[in-house]
Amino acid sequence: MSQQRSASADVQPAGGSALVTEQGRTSIADSVVLKIAGVASREVNGVHAMGSGGARAFGAIRDKMPGSGGQSPSQGVTVEVGERQAAIDIDLVVEYGVSIPDVSQAVRRNVIQRVERMTGLEVTEVNLSVDDVYLGGDDEEEEPEPARVQ
Repeated sequence: MSQQRSASADVQPAGGSALVTEQGRTSIADSVVLKIAGVASREVNGVHAMGSGGARAFGAIRDKMPGSGGQSPSQGVTVEVGERQAAIDIDLVVEYGVSIPDVSQAVRRNVIQRVERMTGLEVTEVNLSVDDVYLGGDDEEEEPEPARVQ
């Protein structure tokens, strides 16, 4: 009996909550980790958007369709989820003027903290790819200037 207990102690993730215990197992879907990582990334100042150019273009089209519900929180995020660990890849667009190393460090820290706290999974790595820099006015519809004469 004591041998069983020590075996179950070995499967406790870094967050301290047991996903595999003597009483049962908790599995966490990839889509859950995708959403948590996406929202955690967007919480960081300096992150303008998520996803590569093609994903953002497709997302912009999808957002304009009635009933689409807005931008997907998991856009630009891919994950691999195991029983006790997760690895996360994120595509970012940062705002012009921010320190990319500082934003990267903040995103990585926030994603790891949120995913580990909410899921109990150990995050083994967070790989970031900065695909673009937002210069302002790139993707927003500008209001036409008022006529100078009437």
